[in-house]
Amino acid sequence: MNEEIQMILDDARTRMEQALEHLEKELAHIRAGKANPRMLDGLMVDYYGSKTPLNQVSNVSTPDARTIAIQPWEKKLIPEIEKAIINANLGFNPDNNGDIIRINVPPLTEERRKALVKDTHREGENAKVSIRTARKDANDYLKKLLKEKEISEDMEKNAVDEIQIITDAYIKDVDTGIENKEQEIMTV
Repeated sequence: MNEEIQMILDDARTRMEQALEHLEKELAHIRAGKANPRMLDGLMVDYYGSKTPLNQVSNVSTPDARTIAIQPWEKKLIPEIEKAIINANLGFNPDNNGDIIRINVPPLTEERRKALVKDTHREGENAKVSIRTARKDANDYLKKLLKEKEISEDMEKNAVDEIQIITDAYIKDVDTGIENKEQEIMTV
């Protein structure tokens, strides 16, 4: 296969993989009723004047299915961590005993579960759009190469077919991820 076609295929595959990785990160932030330390990913704490990720200034764990425990490495960070959790608008109410901050994750209502499923589907659709955009860009580039007579029609057709196979595989991965997350959310 032509080296340029292989480059196009590799680029499309890379972009589709990035879309799938982004979806996985976004789905991790969607609360499924169980406590998960990843719910607090991206939470920044004011640490000596600079914004620092929560997991770099404390241990975040889940002692049980409904509780997240945050143990700061320095006790004077407790008020800053509490403030960051409240300001993040995650719907959590932190509770501290002087050593550890505990967050009780309330069970989800049926209405909230349905809203989270909608969010999950929206994120999945965004990932599919990114994957299809990568396919379109690759196909457009192949058409350009064909028009400039750098590749034959057969080579272009085979490459377009290969790109479609790759696209279908990534779309299937997105659907599987969405189904798994939906099942996780709806399980009481």
